[in-house]
Amino acid sequence: MTEILSPELEAVVARAAAAAPAFAATAPEHRARAIVAVADALEANKPGLVAIGMRETGLTEVRLTGEVTRTAVQLRLFADTLVDGAYLDARIDPADADFALGVRPDIRRTHLPVGPVINFSASNFPFAFSVMGGDSAAILAAGCPLIVKAHSGHPELSDATAAIATEALAAAGMPEGTFQLIHGREAGVAVLKDARIKAGAFTGSIAVGRLLADIAASRPAPVPFYGELGSVNPVFITADAIAERAEEIATGFLTSVSGSAGQLCTKPGFVFVPQGTGLAAAIQAVAGELPEHRLLDPRIARSFDERRTEILNAPGVTSVLPGGIRFDEAGHGWATPTVVSVSLADFRASAAALVEEAFGPLSILVETPAGEDLAALMPEFYEGNLTGTLHLSAAEATGTTANVAELRALVAALSQQVGRVLFNGWSTGVAVTPAQQHGGPWPATTNDASTSVGTAAISRFMRPVAYQNAPDAFLPDALRDTNPAGVPQAISPAGESQTWGARWR
Repeated sequence: MTEILSPELEAVVARAAAAAPAFAATAPEHRARAIVAVADALEANKPGLVAIGMRETGLTEVRLTGEVTRTAVQLRLFADTLVDGAYLDARIDPADADFALGVRPDIRRTHLPVGPVINFSASNFPFAFSVMGGDSAAILAAGCPLIVKAHSGHPELSDATAAIATEALAAAGMPEGTFQLIHGREAGVAVLKDARIKAGAFTGSIAVGRLLADIAASRPAPVPFYGELGSVNPVFITADAIAERAEEIATGFLTSVSGSAGQLCTKPGFVFVPQGTGLAAAIQAVAGELPEHRLLDPRIARSFDERRTEILNAPGVTSVLPGGIRFDEAGHGWATPTVVSVSLADFRASAAALVEEAFGPLSILVETPAGEDLAALMPEFYEGNLTGTLHLSAAEATGTTANVAELRALVAALSQQVGRVLFNGWSTGVAVTPAQQHGGPWPATTNDASTSVGTAAISRFMRPVAYQNAPDAFLPDALRDTNPAGVPQAISPAGESQTWGARWR
């Protein structure tokens, strides 16, 4: 499948391949300083970057200013992560003449950078999931040369961000070819097909993500591809929770649905509520005059308009908040939130028209009859999602109410089909923290064992290598007895195998 690249792309890939050994060999503290230098430079240039982002994406100054901060925090988090070294998963089994299965050689295992990686940036997070976003931070922290395919929705911002990052990395002494930016879908596909590229990352639509994942898998030498694709993020709210705090739930719901014009992969697309609990009325009561918000680009606006029309025309769907969308002379769409309601019976009958994600400010309330097995609804309607949410009353949260068995079954079902289970909150607003899991079963992601947020994200761009009876001088620092980097090491002492399993007899 490898194709002849244009001279420009050949130069890009060749630089990345040439940089790979030197960048992988950089000391962790040197790489960390370089990554922090990028974070500092982005924040120093925040006003200019935000101004470009507002013009190209229609997102607000407050949203974009906060997103630059988030991007810088992500970079700094990964700087600390790579120096700490726990992600290397260093394991040491010293030679053991008394091993239970015969003489054991000295075996030591760690993780190494995979090599050059291409990252396809996102439209809806022009900083946090774009040129220097979370995937890029993890790739650079892992020690992999990075090629970013800029998103067509914010090309000027991509160039400006790339210029800042390139200068910061060069000033920090990183090898030429450590980071590069390219434009155009065809260019991105051509680079992904190149044998010198060892992994891919992507945030975007199911259709494009599947195309790229298939390309990565069908190469003569397949490579890992980590795509974040689509999610509807179902929410379940109990009758007691609504009775206890209907206004609070309604306000939080509207904020989550309307934030950034609903153009978030974690937007709550479906809310399952017991019939007759009055949540729809509470939503209407708190809605007030909701301002319109520009969608990211004309293509997304047209797609949202079509999807919204399809949902509104589905049998049994009634309007809670009608919302709307208007188009300006430039083709940009300006939307206000749409909330609709449908019975579970009609939802089942119209599932083909309703269950697909609506990328924009729209959500569906599904009214469920008493006695419905909520846990069974997840596998009935969804393959996988990034998040699932459960709103409980104060009494239900203690785990002592009569419905505790049903609630535990629902939590278990959610845990099987989402990457993050939330209680009494809203899925928008992904905390950038070590324990975060931002992934899920297909079609939420192409690999449900990985995350694109949190420190575990770095492991996507590493591969394990074991060394047997290696002289100390030839071992990676993480596996040496002297452990010069001070990374965590899991050591299985000689003689230990003789007692394996004894405690369970």
